[in-house]
Amino acid sequence: MEPVPVMQDSYTGAVDQSRSFIVKVYMWMSLGLFLTAGISIAPYIILGPNTYESLIYQYIYVIYGLMIVEFLIVLGLSFLLNKIPAVLGFLLFLAYSALNGITLSPIFLIYTGGSIFSTFLVCGMMFAGTSVLGFITKMDLTKFGGYLSMALIGLVVAMVVNLFLNSNMMTWIISLVGVVIFVGLTAYDTQKIKNMAGSMEAGSEESKKASVMGALMLYLDFINMFLFLLRLLGKRN
Repeated sequence: MEPVPVMQDSYTGAVDQSRSFIVKVYMWMSLGLFLTAGISIAPYIILGPNTYESLIYQYIYVIYGLMIVEFLIVLGLSFLLNKIPAVLGFLLFLAYSALNGITLSPIFLIYTGGSIFSTFLVCGMMFAGTSVLGFITKMDLTKFGGYLSMALIGLVVAMVVNLFLNSNMMTWIISLVGVVIFVGLTAYDTQKIKNMAGSMEAGSEESKKASVMGALMLYLDFINMFLFLLRLLGKRN
């Protein structure tokens, strides 16, 4: 009669490890979002809209430079996370979140604060609902990964083309498609994290690195979903 409780304890331990890993992923992601939100709104409140607007125009190339640094950090985390300590990966994630707060702060000059806040709430509800769906669905979402990646590449190409066309209709279509793609990616990445959690050993270096990567994936899904929603729902100043 001994094996039954032993197996039960083993199962309970595995469930606790998975739950701990998933909680850590969402905790890191939330920390990154709060850091981004705080840094993005701080200069607008401290300096005021007029002073901040002139500062943005004066240092616009610095903003572009920071965007390049952000891109390099994401690439670095994506390809080198397994080769660096987990704590360094976490610090790079926080650095990326902080830089993103700086580069996103001009949205407060473009859109009203009320519409930014309401869009953030809408995005939060959509993200939470989609993430829950990714956890509970029995459908294997991995087969959609390739299609979502191709759709994302097509979206980027369309955005570049629209820089020259400057079409309002195309902007609206791109924003709508962007929301749909990142809703799909949120469900896909959530299921990916759920599957990952089952193979992670609690407290291990591999688990810590995987939690940072999971947080980065969900963070990027949320931020991009929010920006595309803001283009659709945001009221301009």
